[in-house]
Amino acid sequence: MGLFNVRIYGILVNAREEILVSDEFIRGNYFTKFPGGGLEFGEGTLDCLRREWQEELQQEIEIVKHLYTTDFFQISAFDNRTQIISIYYVVKEKSPFIAQTIEKPFDFIVPEGADDVTAPRWIPWATFSEESVSLPIDKVVARKIKAKGLKWLYQPED
Repeated sequence: MGLFNVRIYGILVNAREEILVSDEFIRGNYFTKFPGGGLEFGEGTLDCLRREWQEELQQEIEIVKHLYTTDFFQISAFDNRTQIISIYYVVKEKSPFIAQTIEKPFDFIVPEGADDVTAPRWIPWATFSEESVSLPIDKVVARKIKAKGLKWLYQPED
């Protein structure tokens, strides 16, 4: 029997019209993805996203609106028996952004034996595209974001 892995991600654009991504070394591979992570048992999606941003970025966020939930089958990049379901929200800062960012993709050192290294990075809106991210579901979201435009991201939901 297959397993499900529910992932929750946030989309943040700063005042300089840059979108936040996370460059990560996970289990021997490099990925660029949106910030967020795995839903834990007993946790709601919004609480998960707030927890993940606090853990990874020391950032308090406000959830603006739901952006996308996976609507196709996606197998995990790490095994062939786990189906990934990803939920994306547009977020905005509630506290100052203080996380140390990198300028170039994967501009960090992976310590010997490390299994997971994460570094946030801003990408200018003008150069952001589906090619900016690694994972298949993130690519769908990147296309949707670019098609809808910056103004749409922060318009209230209907």
